[in-house]
Amino acid sequence: MKNAVNWFEIPVNDFDKAVKFYEQMMKASLQREQMDGIDMAIFPYDEGAVSGSLVKAGFLQPSAHGTLVYLNTEGFIDDAIERAVGQGGEVLMAKTAIGENGYIAHIRDCEGNRVGLHSMSA
Repeated sequence: MKNAVNWFEIPVNDFDKAVKFYEQMMKASLQREQMDGIDMAIFPYDEGAVSGSLVKAGFLQPSAHGTLVYLNTEGFIDDAIERAVGQGGEVLMAKTAIGENGYIAHIRDCEGNRVGLHSMSA
């Protein structure tokens, strides 16, 4: 097994607002697509790497109490936190050292989801 996770989906209600939030926080463009009438915005990824998307679908609802996804913010975790707050997000857990595994933080996105951020470097 190469990765424990193959794909993730972050539920959203206000698709355009959420896409803007994540593009600003991550300083990356998300690829908008539709699959069977479901709006998706896919995070950039290298060939063969794991990725995921924002998804607007009636069977998914944003929540701060479900599965926790960690986004790779290698080398820019502080900037990502600052940009998230600037876009209306909230820090739920400040950047925390986790020993040899680097640093994590939790934010609440503009849709109410709890999302983790991870970086090996400070």
